Amino acid sequence: MGHKLKVGELREIYLTDEEIWRIFTIVLSKKSVKSSTYKYALIKALIENLYQINEDFELKYDQLAYSFSKIYWNLVVHHNLLNQNSGQTARVVSIIKEEQIKSAIPTEMVFDKLDDTLQIKLINKVKTTMKINVFGALYGDTRGSFYAFDHKKETLKLNPAVHGFMLNYQRLLVNLTNYHMAAMIEQLNEVPSINYLLGKVESIAKRSSLKPFEKVLLTYFQAECFYCGKKLSDNKRETHVDHFIPWSFVQSDHIWNLVLACNKCNSSKSDKLPTRRYLEFIIDRNQALTDKKEDTSITTLMSNYKTDKIIMLYEYSIKNGFDTVWIPQKA
Repeated sequence: MGHKLKVGELREIYLTDEEIWRIFTIVLSKKSVKSSTYKYALIKALIENLYQINEDFELKYDQLAYSFSKIYWNLVVHHNLLNQNSGQTARVVSIIKEEQIKSAIPTEMVFDKLDDTLQIKLINKVKTTMKINVFGALYGDTRGSFYAFDHKKETLKLNPAVHGFMLNYQRLLVNLTNYHMAAMIEQLNEVPSINYLLGKVESIAKRSSLKPFEKVLLTYFQAECFYCGKKLSDNKRETHVDHFIPWSFVQSDHIWNLVLACNKCNSSKSDKLPTRRYLEFIIDRNQALTDKKEDTSITTLMSNYKTDKIIMLYEYSIKNGFDTVWIPQKA
């Protein structure tokens, strides 16, 4: 009956890690009534937005619907995996497939590259479906202890204990969710191999072009490598934009986590975490951006940033296995 709820109140304020693990085990196992892949997609959407919550641990439905739409666009359009539940065609599949056909969009088109008007249209339709079939359903599976939600306000509020738990075990939760989601899709679509499917489920988060961020950073900062100080020359294609905290952990692009880098440092750093003294440098750099209050575009890009957020992100990336510290060589 949970899926019919329009409002769900948080029933537990404090949960131990053991209690949270127990609930996750039920949600991800056959003990949960999982007639569709919706709950896995919602968990993935929550993980993708862990660092985007406000101070009250709230997320907007639009944020979650964007991630939800991107997940199913990848599965439905790129890989033609149309069976996402054990009954009639899932509504989100119909929405995406209808718009793809109507707008004659090729299968190789990624969600982030769609026209803004079409993106918004899809997100709004998917959000409506999520109100009917998603938010209340997972709320019921978690016994109302993971999050509260309100359809009128269009907000989901995570239990702070659950938020902390998901930060601590982010990589493990991603792997567990990907596995169970892939296993279900394999069964529903009669795909021959789960290894074949996992590659597609795990490739949902795709890197977008960072060129727009490069232009912004070059507007306000000198054309030099954030790490080694080398002067950058666009003519030699030496200017790169690097994720300070590795993209494979964050899996999203935010200017407060992006820096200008030379080709050598960008290649050498790869998927590693910079030594801690660079954390102080990026905090100072971000403060300089935050101070550009006269520029509304910068204000928007930095709207969800706080110093303690990038410190927290740095610490949690270490806890999630990014503990190989990288030190750049001098230019």
